[in-house]
Amino acid sequence: MTTEASRLLYERACRVTPGGVNSPVRSMRQVRPYPLFAERGEGAYVVDADGKRYVDLLCSWGPLILGHGHPAVVTAIKEQAERALTFGIASRLEVELAELVTAALPAVDEVRFVSSGTEATMSAIRLARAFTGRDAIVKFAGCYHGHVDALLARAGSGAALSALPVSPGVPVKVATDTIVLPYNDLAAVEQAFAERGGDIAAVIVEPIAANMGVVPPAESYLAGLRRVTRRHGALLIFDEVITGFRVGYSGAQGLFGLDPDLTCLGKVIGGGLPVGAYGGRREIMERIAPQGDVYQAGTLSGSPIAMAAGLAQLRELGGDPGAYKRLAALGETLEGELRQAAAAAGVACTVQGAPGILSAFFCEGPVRSQADTERNQIARYRAFWKSMAESGVLLPPAANEAIFPSLALGERELGIIRAALPAAFAAAATAD
Repeated sequence: MTTEASRLLYERACRVTPGGVNSPVRSMRQVRPYPLFAERGEGAYVVDADGKRYVDLLCSWGPLILGHGHPAVVTAIKEQAERALTFGIASRLEVELAELVTAALPAVDEVRFVSSGTEATMSAIRLARAFTGRDAIVKFAGCYHGHVDALLARAGSGAALSALPVSPGVPVKVATDTIVLPYNDLAAVEQAFAERGGDIAAVIVEPIAANMGVVPPAESYLAGLRRVTRRHGALLIFDEVITGFRVGYSGAQGLFGLDPDLTCLGKVIGGGLPVGAYGGRREIMERIAPQGDVYQAGTLSGSPIAMAAGLAQLRELGGDPGAYKRLAALGETLEGELRQAAAAAGVACTVQGAPGILSAFFCEGPVRSQADTERNQIARYRAFWKSMAESGVLLPPAANEAIFPSLALGERELGIIRAALPAAFAAAATAD
């Protein structure tokens, strides 16, 4: 695979950017010596700096449900850019998108726009602590909620409810207010609340884990979290930065029929542009300044360009009654193709997913927690990824990540993927 332009760009980037990238996963170090540099996107494809086209199963980590350059989204961005790029004061678009989001998500009465998913989770946690008057937060190993200090924590090796920072620069005293538990283990949650229930402000969870690969919730797990938090007066925060408007128009909360107290959203609601949001019950959201006493602000929050793009994408999805059925069907088709090709090659591969999102783990399954993901054979995924890329299919550049189909995928693209799988699994079978 000729990637000379990407290599040269990487060398230039390393002189001016830490590690040559602006987000660690872009380094692609698990699968390549240097990153691919994208040049443009075209529907179901992304084109790199060397002009090679790939069927894009990454889709900017999920938000490009309509694919690259959808006419409605591009038109909305162009029209808004002609009016203004930014105001720094309120705009009609913020109101319209907030009305759309609150109408779509059952548990969201009011929503506050921010500029990223990290900012959304950070703000939701601050609000939960203020609303409950408590400090401790429960999170789950393998669930990623952005680079918030309090959430960059792992389970400690001592007492069950201790936590340790996972990054230099995060004070130990910050991590000690974070309780890290195994995902899909309701008994561990009940034990934590039995021991420290009066200290716990909130439980934050990916309702469908998608940052350790796709790990669906066990039956009754989310309902159990809702029951336990209610009993102890803690808030339940759904981090739907990935699942919101992807697994269904009403997100995971609509899919499972649950009502978290707070919900965090991300790039999907901006058509892939930089945006985030947090929202929830009115009585909680009314604590946010200027109405309440919990401070949070952002000059570019509710960016008119992002609002316009988000409105265009969500209106397209909401106005098409078959959109999410097609997206779910595409995911099921990819799951089936992966399973069939893995079985034909004699490769242990656990494929699991949710509507519009899936993962392939190179190990025996099922995969239910972060501990299970440690069985994933990275060398096999690396060989698989390289072979797929050679055949023109772009997958996530890390083994424990999610595959995101888009509605731009058609029979031609599915044919390219299908044709690439036998060689890719054959390569994985012989990898050390």
